Amino acid sequence: MSKPARCCRGLLAALLVLGAGAGMGAEDSFSQAEQLLFLSDHLSNVLGSTVINYAYSKSGTLDPASEGTVHLTVSAMPQGSGKHTHVDFLSGARKFELPDIDDATSNPVILFFLERDVRDMQRRTGGQASYFRKRVRIALAEAAQVQLVQLSIKGRSVNGTQISIQPFTDDPLKSRFHGLADKIYVFTLSQEVPGQLYRMQTQARASQDQADAPPLLEETVTFVGAQP
Repeated sequence: MSKPARCCRGLLAALLVLGAGAGMGAEDSFSQAEQLLFLSDHLSNVLGSTVINYAYSKSGTLDPASEGTVHLTVSAMPQGSGKHTHVDFLSGARKFELPDIDDATSNPVILFFLERDVRDMQRRTGGQASYFRKRVRIALAEAAQVQLVQLSIKGRSVNGTQISIQPFTDDPLKSRFHGLADKIYVFTLSQEVPGQLYRMQTQARASQDQADAPPLLEETVTFVGAQP
């Protein structure tokens, strides 16, 4: 395995908290949500060299609104039948980088989104990214809501799966999270979309009882298209 692959799989292991010596193929030890997000072959419907494009948006009262783009480039490995992935997650001062992945199967944009999020939680609260990573992992393992949904993509109705978690709602330290304790994470997947990732969203409100109030923070990454 190449060094970039080891680095990124190390980040994946941190999110999944793999036990010592546990293999990536031991899928029966993971929840349905973990398998859907991290262990599925999302790239099975990506043939040849392809660039998958996503739109990024951020809104809310904590930060100025902004938009951007995320690009996932999938290409054939120089040798063998594996796939190499490279992600351009935003640009300029906001650009977020992780190593490329060789022999990729799951969509690395999910990992980028989550890793960037836990580092942002660290920046905003003074807590440790490893702590927030752990809370996300526990929520995916023990408290995720998984449901089938219908999506409308370019005027066509397709089947999808939605995964929702609230990692910090019951956290004993949530008073330190500056309004982010009720943050909701929603992941929407569909086999009809190249790379199988349709949308990821986080949203935090000052009070869940005030549905009409603008969110403190909302970030979304949404599939917009793909081309060879």
